[in-house]
Amino acid sequence: MRVFEAMVAALLVIAGIRSLVKWSGRRFEAVDATDHALYALFVTGRVGLWFAFAGFFAIYASVESQGRAALDELEQYRWYLIVPLVLSGFQLVGGWFLGRRIPPES
Repeated sequence: MRVFEAMVAALLVIAGIRSLVKWSGRRFEAVDATDHALYALFVTGRVGLWFAFAGFFAIYASVESQGRAALDELEQYRWYLIVPLVLSGFQLVGGWFLGRRIPPES
């Protein structure tokens, strides 16, 4: 195990926990269920990215090989690139549509 990468992964997990606590503690005053769903999508993307990047470093720290052998070993984790892309999409879609919602008239 590589120590530097493991430390960075641990710091990113701590940042993810901090982000989760911060965003979960915010009051969201909306009455429409769609607004709450979009906000949950936004927060999931925002918080999840910290954990996804921590996962990148954890995967890299777990590889014992060096050089070309390490690249061959990391090849099996290619699918993990989709995780931060999906979470980024969650954040983008949630923020985009939430920012363009027209408040209902009372």
